[in-house]
Amino acid sequence: MHKTLLKLLIVTFCFASQALSAQMQVEVDSHNPDGSINNGEAEVIVTGDFQEPLTYFWSNKSTPLTSSKSSGLAEGPRYTVVVTDANGQEVKTKFSVGKISAQENINSTFIPIVNVLSAAFFWDPFMAMGLRDGIIYKDVEKLKLPATNDDSYVVNKWLAADGETVSVGQAIAEVQSKNGMPITLTAVEEGRLIHYAKEGETVEKKRTLATVQFGEIKLSQEKQVLNPNGTPVTKGIPLIVIWLVFGAIFFTIKMRFINLRGIKHSFDLVRGKFDNPNDKGEVSHFQALTTALSATVGLGNIAGVAVAITLGGAGATFWMILAGLLGMASKFVECTLGVKYRKINADGEVSGGPMYYLSEALKLRGKKTLGKVLAAIFAVLCIGGSFGGGNMFQANQAFAQVAGQFPSIAPYGTWFGFVLAALVAVVIIGGIKSIAKVTDKIVPFMVGIYVLFALIIIGINITNIGEAFSSIFSGAFSAEALKGGVIGVLIVGFQRAAFSNEAGVGSASIAHSASKTNEPVSEGTVALLEPFIDTVVVCTMTALVLIFTGFADGTSGLDGAELTSAAYSSVFPWFSWVLMIAILLFAFSTMVSWSYYGQKAWSYLFGESKTVGIIYKIIFLGFIVVGSSVGLGAVLDFSDLMVLGMAFPNIFGLLLLSGEVRADMLDYYKRVKSGVIQKFK
Repeated sequence: MHKTLLKLLIVTFCFASQALSAQMQVEVDSHNPDGSINNGEAEVIVTGDFQEPLTYFWSNKSTPLTSSKSSGLAEGPRYTVVVTDANGQEVKTKFSVGKISAQENINSTFIPIVNVLSAAFFWDPFMAMGLRDGIIYKDVEKLKLPATNDDSYVVNKWLAADGETVSVGQAIAEVQSKNGMPITLTAVEEGRLIHYAKEGETVEKKRTLATVQFGEIKLSQEKQVLNPNGTPVTKGIPLIVIWLVFGAIFFTIKMRFINLRGIKHSFDLVRGKFDNPNDKGEVSHFQALTTALSATVGLGNIAGVAVAITLGGAGATFWMILAGLLGMASKFVECTLGVKYRKINADGEVSGGPMYYLSEALKLRGKKTLGKVLAAIFAVLCIGGSFGGGNMFQANQAFAQVAGQFPSIAPYGTWFGFVLAALVAVVIIGGIKSIAKVTDKIVPFMVGIYVLFALIIIGINITNIGEAFSSIFSGAFSAEALKGGVIGVLIVGFQRAAFSNEAGVGSASIAHSASKTNEPVSEGTVALLEPFIDTVVVCTMTALVLIFTGFADGTSGLDGAELTSAAYSSVFPWFSWVLMIAILLFAFSTMVSWSYYGQKAWSYLFGESKTVGIIYKIIFLGFIVVGSSVGLGAVLDFSDLMVLGMAFPNIFGLLLLSGEVRADMLDYYKRVKSGVIQKFK
């Protein structure tokens, strides 16, 4: 009996083994080509019994369903791939790419932390309540130029008439490249064909304006925009962006449109016409402005604009400009309070910013506990912001630009970080006066160089300026021109503008509180220039350069500062070297300014002893190394989390104190008009 059962078990096991071996089996061969981050590769190997064709669903969204290979993978994190054959047989496999360098180890540690924080900070209340699904839809498909190296094409013949309904795979046009190669364009969607180019017309590849595209297909039915791996593209409305927009609109109205009325007086203040040499403080109006600008004008303008346009199209520029104009009022309110509630010690050293006006002003209103809680939350987030947007993002993009010029150093981001940290250390040891002496020289120079070449490119294309602004405006309101729809591009524009000019975030008030003035409103008036210069002027110029050079369509495969560099270099081939130096200066000045912000927040929490200050500076310098060693995606998310997160406690406090600022503003401008406040120069 026992022998019979044993034989049955053996026979059953053999049949089961045969059946299993006959089934589809999946293995993943992962490969790390070098020590650079986010360049891992993986290939699926399928054996056993299966029916073609196979589909590959990768957790990496950028890998197509039809591809058995995936690239651009981060080293360390776990990925999955689900392989399905024609009969519905499905196998799911997990894998990871091994780490072989220090920067890959840092990057893999950082990614999961950012993912957890993003889920908490960028929560979308509308999606959570079921009011919207966040899925992006499209109703138009642009006819793309062929993937060749030629930069111009001639439309030989349209095979489908203008306005004709075409089907998927239908031949719609015969075009010819500059080198004479004939190409047949086929429809990738079903819908109504719209001609842009006429037969015999030359179409330039380096253009994104509508007048020089082949055409488009108006889809018969609206479709979801999908990632290459087949999942729907979604765009949330982060609570923090809603909060920033609400605050900016509220302060604009409450302060009687000071963002427009105060511009002339702000220029007079910056020029020193009202400077009183007897006023208390550490730096002049101009130095306070350049210190704050050095923390805002920088990679947010170069890399941030590129990120916004890549995600949201040219229309994101419109929302960035609007956010900059509205943000001027937010900046006015917070910097006025920064000076009003600053503390000056026996040595003349100034400490100010949201930590102080939140705690002190609310204490005077009988809200002592609330003030302390808001101040503490802000201080923690400000420290995180100094490590993220004010440090790692700058180091990351600086290294990306240098590595772009010298590809051989790509695996050595960590060592680049050590060198950069040493240079920053030399300046930040001296405090705000040392920082101001550096920034008031670097900022005007680097902004001047950057703007000069932007104006040259804009001047070359001045005849197309109307069409460029038309594409910006139509892209802001027309969902068919965007990847993310109207809501998506609005959110991208406001989010990137807020990260660039920091209006409502409260950080700039820390620098402005050190200004030599006894009139808080005067410094608030100076501060409102920052979003105007940073976003309305410099960001708009960057966007126009991207549009004119054809890099605003998101098809180049580049991102951040590399995209802007490629745009400038398409006109001035040598400009990548100039931009590399400019980016290094931008990054350097931003880091030294943010080190001051972070140190003041650190001192508020832990005391103002020299030991406490040294500990902060060592940690800050360490994060420069981290920033040079991780991917842009992780750094950008962490930077947004910290910098934009500061707006939660700051704007809440500003709303409570806005009546006080309004009264001070009316009194100040009344005294300026009557001559009580006199000009000194």
